[in-house]
Amino acid sequence: MGFLIHTNYLLITLLIFSSFCLGLGLSLMNDTITSTRSIRDHETISSNNSDFKLGFFSPENSTNRYVAIWYLSESYIIWIANRDQPLKDSSGVVKILKGGNLVVLNGKNLVIWSTNLTSNVTNSSAQLEDSGNLVLRDDTSGVTIWDSFTHPAGEAVPQMKIATNRVTGKKIEYISWKSNSDPSTGYFTGSLERLDAPEVFFWFNKTRPYWRTGPWNGRVFIGSPRMLTEYLNGWRLDHDDDGTVYLTYIYGDPSTFGILSLTPHGTLKYVRFLNKKEILTLEVDQNKCDFYGTCGPFGNCDPLNSPICSCFQGFEPRNSEEWNRKNWTSGCERTAPLECSKLNNGSAIQKDGFLVFHNMKVPDFAERSDGNQEKCGTDCLANCSCLAYAYDSYIGCMYWSRDLIDLQKFPYGGVDLFIRVPQSELVTGGKKGRGHKTLIMAITGSVGTFALAVCAYLLWRKWTPKHTGSQPQNLNIGDKKQMKLEELPLFDFEKLATATNNFHLANMLGKGGFGPVYKGQLEDGQEIAVKRLSKASGQGLEEFMNEVLVISKLQHRNLVRILGCCVERDEQMLVYEFMPNKSLDAFIFDPLQRKVLNWRKRFNIIEGIARGILYLHRDSRLRIIHRDLKASNILLDAEMNPKISDFGLARIFKGGEDDAENTKRVVGTYGYMPPEYAMEGLFSEKSDVYSFGVLLLEIVSGRRNTSFYNNEQSLSLVGFAWKLWNEDNTVSLIDTEIWDPLLESSMLRCIHIGLLCVQELTRERPTISTVVLMLISEITHLPPPGLVAFVQKQNFPSINSNQKSQCNSNNNVTLSEIQGR
Repeated sequence: MGFLIHTNYLLITLLIFSSFCLGLGLSLMNDTITSTRSIRDHETISSNNSDFKLGFFSPENSTNRYVAIWYLSESYIIWIANRDQPLKDSSGVVKILKGGNLVVLNGKNLVIWSTNLTSNVTNSSAQLEDSGNLVLRDDTSGVTIWDSFTHPAGEAVPQMKIATNRVTGKKIEYISWKSNSDPSTGYFTGSLERLDAPEVFFWFNKTRPYWRTGPWNGRVFIGSPRMLTEYLNGWRLDHDDDGTVYLTYIYGDPSTFGILSLTPHGTLKYVRFLNKKEILTLEVDQNKCDFYGTCGPFGNCDPLNSPICSCFQGFEPRNSEEWNRKNWTSGCERTAPLECSKLNNGSAIQKDGFLVFHNMKVPDFAERSDGNQEKCGTDCLANCSCLAYAYDSYIGCMYWSRDLIDLQKFPYGGVDLFIRVPQSELVTGGKKGRGHKTLIMAITGSVGTFALAVCAYLLWRKWTPKHTGSQPQNLNIGDKKQMKLEELPLFDFEKLATATNNFHLANMLGKGGFGPVYKGQLEDGQEIAVKRLSKASGQGLEEFMNEVLVISKLQHRNLVRILGCCVERDEQMLVYEFMPNKSLDAFIFDPLQRKVLNWRKRFNIIEGIARGILYLHRDSRLRIIHRDLKASNILLDAEMNPKISDFGLARIFKGGEDDAENTKRVVGTYGYMPPEYAMEGLFSEKSDVYSFGVLLLEIVSGRRNTSFYNNEQSLSLVGFAWKLWNEDNTVSLIDTEIWDPLLESSMLRCIHIGLLCVQELTRERPTISTVVLMLISEITHLPPPGLVAFVQKQNFPSINSNQKSQCNSNNNVTLSEIQGR
């Protein structure tokens, strides 16, 4: 009996062990396709870490079936096999054929896609690795014979390469989808070119240059300053022994992942993940100057100018008739020839020289050599074929011996470009010539500005009806609708009255220092927001004209869009796009609504606000200091994307990033003002950085900066956050509605960034471009914050109690009433 029990026990044990081994074997094989294991539609294999799957999918609005690899879900495709041979039904099979090729078969058992190996392999298998790479190996030798990373589609993930072989010319290039619903070979191709000074090119139809990054200097692409703040992370250029030059990127933080895509319309899209959750999606904007050769040879493109193309000093349009029609492709030509050839013939003629142009995207076809900047210029002058040079401390000297093509003037970044000109141009362009020219330009600019102001005033007066007695006359704009005040379309008063139900109280969205804002609907169904100047507002007209001047020149996805204005019947109104979710404060400070904004949405809002400020400070036609950034001035669209609004207090700034300007009238909102502005009237870019820091802390905590009264040791939110930081307890600041242990590190990082922004000393605060880099983890190491401003709240007897929760902008703050909150 004991023997039977013992035997049964052994059998059961062996059965359990066999089942375990079988299950273990199946799990180990779940990432692999072999000669005996294929996958059919609705089946998948997964990487060992479960991040990636290979299977069949259909794009949005399509029934075609494709074999693809995706990250987390089918929303994030990173590679497609049969992109140009879709399956029309679900009969597809992925398998390994005799000879070692991995193939996709249709229902008729016909090969519609293959790895196309030229040599037979007796035994092979395809494994989906934890990086997302599908690797086909010769099982006998263990050698990789094909992999998906070297045969990409339109998407790049960490460890993938874009490469070119110097010897064979073979490339690893990326090709866009044809459309969002059609992954077949599209119109745009990305490749690595100009290997002496490597840069990435986008090509249209593989033949026509469309866009290029400018040369890589070991850190950045010097022709793409926006890449510093958009998506550049962990990139490096390297070489293989076989002559292949390649560019790749990898994250230092294993919890971070990113997908970089070449879109169907030729732009770059970046999706970033933290702990397998999407935290950032952005697409790099392009302006007309980004398109290759917009202004032709020797033409300078500046998106801040109108027209965008101009000729450098010493050059003139090659075809004036075309140029006047804004067709600049023929470019510019010299007004006087260079003198170098005459010098070589021995005649005593004046030498050529260089005119320098700052913040330039260097031309295409750079030739590189080592040397310092002085040697660059000397060598270029000694070579009659050298037409220009530039110097970068990481690249060295760059020369150009052919027509200068694809030049662009940047608002920041780029390099100094030295263009060769004859001596005659140096005389007029030298110090004396430049001095006279500067004086003329200054006088002309002043007169022009004065004339513009007069014209704007006269235009406003013209379209504002005069009074007869106490009754206003109606102004019939009629066919003059398209007249513009500071580039804005004019709206009829009657149309706005009708759209807002005669400015009915039920349509009022809110009220600020400027006046009330009403929701309206135009005849075509478009919803609008109408900002109506209050006749009782002492500063209202000034703010109205200021907002028209500033915002009419701005356009960015994170700035509210102005549609026009109305200046009838002694009314001044601004018309904006309608934001259905109103303002940020209505969510983060409301006990119920705050639950709508999870961390992913809040981080997207933080990022969007930062990018909007970056545009104001760096990328717009004018450098703008907003001066009134706060939660109620951040509007939210239908997808909860943030839009900075209310530019009535904004100022056009002429100083550098560390410079400050002074104002006699301190305007803004208590709690968001930095100390140097509140106390001394000094404002700069760092003033907006401070306000952004307060906003960031409010978004993470769900509490107003001015919400600490008679408790918490009378600290403001900024002071309270500083107290928790010093106690190593900043996690207590996080809004309990959004706290998640998996996302805690991201929240704490944002608090850290917020404290860096609200430091008391202006010079210690980061610039907004650095803040963006910090937010998207381009800067992985954050310095500890120094003492923040307004740690201890000051109580002034002149402050009325109702000002404690003030949300409206204070249009005339006297210094005796300042208190930081």
